[in-house]
Amino acid sequence: MLVTPALFAANLLVARWAESAALPPLLLAFGRWALAFALLLPAVGPRLWALRHLVMANFPRLILLAGLGMGLAVGPQYIGARHTSAANIAIIFAACPALVMLLETLVWKAPLSRQGTAGMLLAIAGVLVVLARGDVGALGGLAFGSGDLWVVLAACGWALYTVLGKRLPLPHLPSTVKLMALIGGGALVLAPFAVLEASLGNVADVGDPRLYLALGFLAVVPSLGAYFCFDRLVAIAGPARASLSVYLIPVFATLAARPLLGEAPRLYHAAGFGIILGGVVLGSRRRG
Repeated sequence: MLVTPALFAANLLVARWAESAALPPLLLAFGRWALAFALLLPAVGPRLWALRHLVMANFPRLILLAGLGMGLAVGPQYIGARHTSAANIAIIFAACPALVMLLETLVWKAPLSRQGTAGMLLAIAGVLVVLARGDVGALGGLAFGSGDLWVVLAACGWALYTVLGKRLPLPHLPSTVKLMALIGGGALVLAPFAVLEASLGNVADVGDPRLYLALGFLAVVPSLGAYFCFDRLVAIAGPARASLSVYLIPVFATLAARPLLGEAPRLYHAAGFGIILGGVVLGSRRRG
């Protein structure tokens, strides 16, 4: 319950650190999944190969989910991390359950109670507090930081991935095979964007050891370690209790960002996170 959100929070911290090391964000996003795929290849590759016909039969669905969950949810997040704090990223992502609720209602016409509507609006209000950095005037002028808006796009990608994962589920596959297929799909989707990034002049210094340090860390800790621990947590505690660990990510990210990145937490971080958490709790409560 504590290790899983700490590993996910590490992703945000490295994304912020990569900005100070001038590491291209889309290269990091692509390299993270490509290296994770390579690390899984010896152990999981034979099982994936044995199920290749089932995987290829569902390739359009697989590439859609991978493009959202491993591509859209990560690439813009790393771009945004160049211009906003780790705490902002984590708190905006904490509103994903409200975004899922909104998508379910708007696209699939899922019924939404007054309590659910109030919770969703409250969570969105909390995101606006973080986007505006507690400045009401910024809300009136829509003066949000570009980094935060990239992160909102990434959060929307994760919310879409969550909804479509339920509405258009992949066929039953062993969890490691499914993870490897999605990771490979994510690398495939991000590859052309990493090439485009390099063609526009944002080229990595291949002689900089920080590039390999960041890629190795991202591939092992948040890509493989966090997903493995979350699967174990779901198996031990159940999906409902496991999902609560997500709300510890902003806590870990905010506390670690000060000593590691020099980013001091602000009052609006606490206010925004408290409002989002209250909205999610209100929206997910069942009427007695």
